[in-house]
Amino acid sequence: MAFPSPIIASISILVFMTISLSHSIPFIVLHGIGDQCSNRGVKQFTELLSNFSGVEGYCIEVGGGTWDSWFMPLEQQAGTVCDKVKEMKELRKGYNIVGLSQGNLIGRGVLEFCAGGPPVKNFVSLGGPHAGTASVPLCGSGILCIIADKLMKSEIYSDYVQDHLAPSGYLKLPNAIPNYLEKCKFLPKLNNELPDERNSTYKERFTSLQNLVLIMFEHDTVLIPKETSWFGYYPDGAFNPLLPPQQTQLYIEDWIGLKTLDEAGRVKYISVPGNHLGISRSDMKKYVVPYLEGKASGKIITEKDGDIRVHGVHRKVVPSNKKEQSVPQFEESASTKVILEGSSSYRWPSSIKSFINELLGLTEESLSHS
Repeated sequence: MAFPSPIIASISILVFMTISLSHSIPFIVLHGIGDQCSNRGVKQFTELLSNFSGVEGYCIEVGGGTWDSWFMPLEQQAGTVCDKVKEMKELRKGYNIVGLSQGNLIGRGVLEFCAGGPPVKNFVSLGGPHAGTASVPLCGSGILCIIADKLMKSEIYSDYVQDHLAPSGYLKLPNAIPNYLEKCKFLPKLNNELPDERNSTYKERFTSLQNLVLIMFEHDTVLIPKETSWFGYYPDGAFNPLLPPQQTQLYIEDWIGLKTLDEAGRVKYISVPGNHLGISRSDMKKYVVPYLEGKASGKIITEKDGDIRVHGVHRKVVPSNKKEQSVPQFEESASTKVILEGSSSYRWPSSIKSFINELLGLTEESLSHS
């Protein structure tokens, strides 16, 4: 029997790859606090993921970028992204989400709250504060940090702070759980924590994911505790012991469907050495790209490895509830070091300067360098 000629075989492979890639769906990137899509790190991160996977990728901006990532309420940020993804014809058949830090909560808000939006297939979470954080993100000396510090010194669960400081929406103080449940306006809803208001639709949408990839950075000092990246957290009323995700009430009672996903083998718990957020090109290719390509993709990447800084990373695969999982891993240079240093050069409209000055008691000198 004659064997196919090399030319015919090559054509067949190319046709197979074309068909396979045509079935790939696009992805979106949701940046973290103090960042914006036009910043070099996020822009390069998105472009590289697209180049490596052969799939279209889009960084979706939340409002005005840096300013709104700090001071727009998270549900409003999620609503903004919801409106954008529903308008994008490229996403109509479905899409994947890659979340960076706070961007993961916005992504989950889109997944759980966005009625009529296109389906989310895979969710890759890099350093996400999914169970909350017991400390607000580290800041710096820029004007955004001056404003944030003023807000944080007032009552964190007051209506004013909840409406004007985005991280207050996921600040979960173990010694103030009654106030958190009553006054915190975002995370209790997102995690279905309110006993009389649990929404089965949120759980249904969350459990529709094909894969949930949860990446934790072993030396993360931005998220307190770092295990919140896996949905681990402190028990109500105390800062110890630290509970792994499977021992939290959210998991045991399956409020959002995390247990359901885990028992189906669709949750990947990944632990990597390094600080909060950053990734090498080799790790992007090995661990993130497969969730963007899907199993059908036949693209082979031969580009030499190099490093990109959204910032550093190493690998470690951790057993899930069912079996050992092999998944993406990352690290970001704390956005507070790189991104917020530039926030002091933000050009503030005079109306915003006056608003800040009047409500927070800041002087014109404080804002003069803006």
